[in-house]
Amino acid sequence: MPDDALPPAYPSEWEADVVLRDGSVGHVRPITPADEERIRRFHAGQSAESIYLRFFAPLKELSPRDLHRFTHVDYSDRVALVMMHRDDIIGIGRYDKIDPTTAEVAFNISDHYQGKGIGSVLLEHLADIGRDDGLTSFEAEVLPQNHKMLAVFADAGYIVSRRVEDGVVQVHFDIEPTEKSESVRLSREHRAESISISALLAPEVIAVVGAGRTEGSVGHEVLRHLRDGGFTGELYAVNPGADEVLGITSYPTVSAIPSHVDVAVVAVPADQAIAVVEDCAGANVHGLVIISAGFAEAGKDGQKLERRLLRLARDSGMRIVGPTSFGLINTAESVSMNASLAPAMAPAGHLGLFAQSGPLGIAVLQSAGRRSLGISTFASAGNRLDVSGNDLMQYWMDDDRTRAVGLYLESMGNPRKFSRIGRRLAMTKPVIVIKAGASKFGVPPGHRARVSEVDPVAFTAMLTQAGVIHVDNIHEMFDVAQILIHQPEPKGRRVAIVGNSVQLSALTAQVAESQGLQVTHGPASVDAEAPLDQFAKQVRKALANDEVDSVVVCFTPPLRRGEDEAVAMIHDLAADTDKTVVATMIGTRGLMSRDAPTQPVTETADDAGPDRQLPLYMTPEDAVRALAKATRYGEWRRKDKGTPLSRSGIERGKAQDIIDAHLAENPKGLHLSHEQAQELLAAYGIDLWARTIVASAGEAVAAAETLGYPVVVKSLSPIVRGQASLQGVRVDLGSATAVREAFESLDARLAAYDRGQFAVQRMAHPGVSTVVTGTEDPLFGPVVTFSVAGPARDLLEDIGYRIPPLNDVDVAELIDSIKAAPLLGGYKGAPPVSRGALAELIGRLSMLSDDMSEVASVILNPVVAHPGGVDVLGAEIELQHPAKRKDSRRRKLT
Repeated sequence: MPDDALPPAYPSEWEADVVLRDGSVGHVRPITPADEERIRRFHAGQSAESIYLRFFAPLKELSPRDLHRFTHVDYSDRVALVMMHRDDIIGIGRYDKIDPTTAEVAFNISDHYQGKGIGSVLLEHLADIGRDDGLTSFEAEVLPQNHKMLAVFADAGYIVSRRVEDGVVQVHFDIEPTEKSESVRLSREHRAESISISALLAPEVIAVVGAGRTEGSVGHEVLRHLRDGGFTGELYAVNPGADEVLGITSYPTVSAIPSHVDVAVVAVPADQAIAVVEDCAGANVHGLVIISAGFAEAGKDGQKLERRLLRLARDSGMRIVGPTSFGLINTAESVSMNASLAPAMAPAGHLGLFAQSGPLGIAVLQSAGRRSLGISTFASAGNRLDVSGNDLMQYWMDDDRTRAVGLYLESMGNPRKFSRIGRRLAMTKPVIVIKAGASKFGVPPGHRARVSEVDPVAFTAMLTQAGVIHVDNIHEMFDVAQILIHQPEPKGRRVAIVGNSVQLSALTAQVAESQGLQVTHGPASVDAEAPLDQFAKQVRKALANDEVDSVVVCFTPPLRRGEDEAVAMIHDLAADTDKTVVATMIGTRGLMSRDAPTQPVTETADDAGPDRQLPLYMTPEDAVRALAKATRYGEWRRKDKGTPLSRSGIERGKAQDIIDAHLAENPKGLHLSHEQAQELLAAYGIDLWARTIVASAGEAVAAAETLGYPVVVKSLSPIVRGQASLQGVRVDLGSATAVREAFESLDARLAAYDRGQFAVQRMAHPGVSTVVTGTEDPLFGPVVTFSVAGPARDLLEDIGYRIPPLNDVDVAELIDSIKAAPLLGGYKGAPPVSRGALAELIGRLSMLSDDMSEVASVILNPVVAHPGGVDVLGAEIELQHPAKRKDSRRRKLT
């Protein structure tokens, strides 16, 4: 819709593209006065029954007055959203406020689009909008026979009350998210996005657009790869100048193909892409795999072309992989799809792979091939215009063939969504991630991503929270995958080292200890020339040791004359144990089978069994690093995942009113005063201690008398506070004389500096001074940090990071993540601080940061943690009008 057609108050932030229940895409936006004709058309297409259920009367057509009332809303007291497909409205959801906290809600879904979950999506979005505007509950009037609408409310996860009056069901429910409603929302999102990707990876009909006859051209090669790979479905070429290509029937357009096309692989010049997408939209194609280049990576014109292409596809319900995608691969026998630039079908296996750029796709597939580590599915997102790693993880969660997931990320568009999906997936399948580090060059050309101010530390913290395995390169990804796919998950950190070289065994043990593993058996070594049965005896002893969880077997070239036999022996012993076994043989890397010990194995991806194989590594360091990462993943899987933080005592609505009032007076944002910060923090149950600004010794004494002794007198100058040698504070002042002398001393001492203002505050309890912060990052959204104040933070950067929302385990792990954490537990005889009080404070600050994106920064410093609790002595809070977060509580594609 053109911007000049939008009303001045139009809330563009309410717009969202959403994957529907059947995997197609719908567009949610606020209603506008320009929608009158669309509403009339929508109503005219409804059945008499649907009209009666919505209006309680046989309303054959809408009057001009009704059309005006429905389409003219103020986006506050009266809110209406529409779900669009192309230029048609296919669903309407609206609410009208009854009072400041309650609204009446109503829905109307097109008869032709029933069963796609449109009502549920609109309810989620309206509830989120209402909460932001202070609403706490919805009401609705529904006819008893309107079972579908009643089910929308009942299935949403809210606590719904019903009563019948005058033959109408009166429905009432609170819209504050509950654990069940959040679970329902995430489950629906997962199911829809999984179905959407499944349709891309297991299509029944594929058309290759731009399939020329010239050998070596992109379209020609992709068509050949699909044909030679044995694609089990129908395959067509699209080339207006040919009746057939490579023996495959060709048509001039996709819409001319007699079968319904599920996926179109697009290999035409970028300037022809829009016409192709329009043709595919008319043919109701589900998804596009755009191999072509010349889009956002080529400059501003390419970026504009991408935006047009995306809008056209999403308005038509289509998904896009690419542009500049390397393609899609599915090795399942029932599909056998090589819709990629890879010249040969990848070996079948159990690893799901995702890469972004084409060159990385080549590198990832080649490395997997050298290892004979078979894959289940592969996807390359290219410029990641639409389909991303998040979508693939949703699919892999349901794919029984995939036992582990590897992702090579050059950029990340929605880290918060990645974190919550990755966490759910990692609970059942290991997720291994490589991410190119941030640099002065920013994100790669063509990638839509914001630049983080705290990456890579926040990224690493996010992966730690989610149980995702972070590796540095492709080789390490496959090193870890070999273990987690083909060996039992390590049950603990206790390892045995067995080898045929004293030096090699000792080195392996040192590496194991450095990686946090515990060597509880060995290092045991036999002579390099010892018989194989002697070597086998040592391996059996290690496997039989109840104090061992994993065994590392390493041997050197002197045994090469028995190399095959040695590998076969280790393979057989590993197959009969529930312990994790890895081996090193200098110069060899990959998976080794029993029947062909020195040859990589060929996996059978459709096998439901455990498929035990022996992971071999070129060096002990490779083996041990991979084992350590697999071990830590196993620990994460077994540990308590935590419970949501209590919101007792939190007044979100009050905090929002405070923030809105400040920003209304200061549209460009502002730094809150100490007293303003006190008021805002109090709404989240955080007690910021009072302080009094003073300009003279007399004022200091008066403030101390009011606050009560003992007190401190301190300079508020950042320069003074940033240099410990200036000693800008006097503590434990118990009398008027002491306060007067302290003020005069500081005033004289700091006269040569920018001493700023002086403040008087009650003396805190003795304890450990800490710093707790919350920052709104452009990419990650809210980021919470914790540290001990002073040199550990300022010089050594000993700071812990976590991404909200946090649970109780996340908070505990944040506290323990810093190297200075022992100071909190009673270091060298000091009394331990109250971890419970410290955890509660961090939790409350995390909820404030998560709830209020207008809080650009909040720094609680110092926070004195002591045996009796925590004293929050200082706070600096910056407010700003919020940028749109990448992951809101509303389901949406980003």
